[in-house]
Amino acid sequence: MKREPRLWTSSFLNVCASNFLVFLVFYLLFVTMPIYSMESIGVAEGEAGLIITVFLLAAILIRPLSGQWVESFGRKPVVVIALSIFLGSSFLYLWFDSFSALLTIRFIQGIGFGMGTTALGAIAADVVPDQRKGEGLGYFAMSMNFAMVIGPFMGLTLIQTAGFTVMFYVCVALSVLALLTGLVIRVDPLPVPAKRSIVPNMHNLLEKPVLPIALTGAVMALAYAGVLSFVSVYANQLGLAEAASYFFVVYALVLLVSRPFTGRWFDQYGENVIVIPSILIFGTGMMVLSFASTAFVLLLAGGLIGLGWGTLVPSMQTIALKKVPERAGSATATFFTIFDIGIGVGSYVVGAVATGIGFSSLYFNSSFVVLGAVFLYILLHGRKVRSNAEHKIEYSS
Repeated sequence: MKREPRLWTSSFLNVCASNFLVFLVFYLLFVTMPIYSMESIGVAEGEAGLIITVFLLAAILIRPLSGQWVESFGRKPVVVIALSIFLGSSFLYLWFDSFSALLTIRFIQGIGFGMGTTALGAIAADVVPDQRKGEGLGYFAMSMNFAMVIGPFMGLTLIQTAGFTVMFYVCVALSVLALLTGLVIRVDPLPVPAKRSIVPNMHNLLEKPVLPIALTGAVMALAYAGVLSFVSVYANQLGLAEAASYFFVVYALVLLVSRPFTGRWFDQYGENVIVIPSILIFGTGMMVLSFASTAFVLLLAGGLIGLGWGTLVPSMQTIALKKVPERAGSATATFFTIFDIGIGVGSYVVGAVATGIGFSSLYFNSSFVVLGAVFLYILLHGRKVRSNAEHKIEYSS
C-alpha cells in the first residue's frame, strides 16, 4: 500500500501559525478600531468606517503587486518584509492618536497584511503535497477561521477589562510572534527568473485563468459580508445578543469537525462534488438566518454557514492554485484581490440595503444570490472540470 506524503511538517505548522497570528490581529482590530476612533479620538460614526475601508483598500491594491514580487524575489523575503511592516505599524498605534495619523497607520498595516497573507498562502501551497492540496489548504484556511472567532472576542474583552493601550501592546506581541514563526519557515528555493524588478509587469498583474473562480467567490462574498459585518447587530435586534457571541464559535466547531472529511473528499472525488453542495448549504444557512427568532435557529444558521462558506473558501483557493500551480503567489494574489473586493463592496452595499428593508429581508434575498451562484460556478468553471483521475495526472505532472 502506497504511503501518503506527510502533511504536518514543521514548515506547514509554522506557516499556519504565522497566518493565524496575522489574522488574529486583523480581526481583533476589525471590531475595536471603529470603537477606539469614536471613543478616544471623537470621530463621527460615518468617519469611523473609514478605519476599515482604508485598511482593506491598501490590502486590495498591494496584493497583485506582491503576487509578482513573490514569484520574482521568493516567498521568504516577501514574508519577512511584510510581517516587519505589519509589526512596525502595530507599534505606531501606541505613539499617534490623531485621526489622520490613524488612517495612515491603517493603510501601512493593510499593505503589510496584503503582502504577508499573499506570500504565506503561496508558501502553504508549496509545502503541501500535491496529492493532499485540498486537505492541506483546508487546514491552512482554518487558521484564518479560528482567528475570526477568537480575535473579536479577545479585542472586545481587552477594551472592556484593560483598555485600548493594553490592547495595542497585545497586538504588538502577537505581531512579534507572527514574524518569528515566519522567520523559521523552511522554503525550498525556486528557480531565479532571468529578469527581476521591483516594478511589476502591469500586463500580468492578474492571472486570467484564476478570474472565473475568483469572480464566483466574490459574488458569494457579497452575501457573506452581511454576516461578517452585521450578524451581531441583527441578533441584538432579535433580542439574541448573548447567542450572537456563540455564532462564530458554532461556525468554527462545525469546521473543525468537518475539515478532515471535506478536504480529503476534495482530493479524492474532485471539486464539483464539494463546491456545489457547499454553495447549497451556504445558501440554506443564509435562508435559515433570515428566519431566526430563537437562539437555536440562529446557531443552526451559524453551523450551516460555517460548513458551507468555510468549505468553499479553501476549495476555491485550491482551484485557483490548480489553474497556475507554477505561479502560486500570483494565483493567490489574484484570487484574494477579487475576493476582498467582494467583501469590501458587500460590507458597504448590505449596510445600505439593510437600512431600507431590514436584516431579515436582506439575508433572505442574499440566500437567493448564493443559491444562484451554483449556476455561475457551473457556467464559469464546473462544466469544464474533467474526471478526477485526469485532473490528478495533469496536476501532479
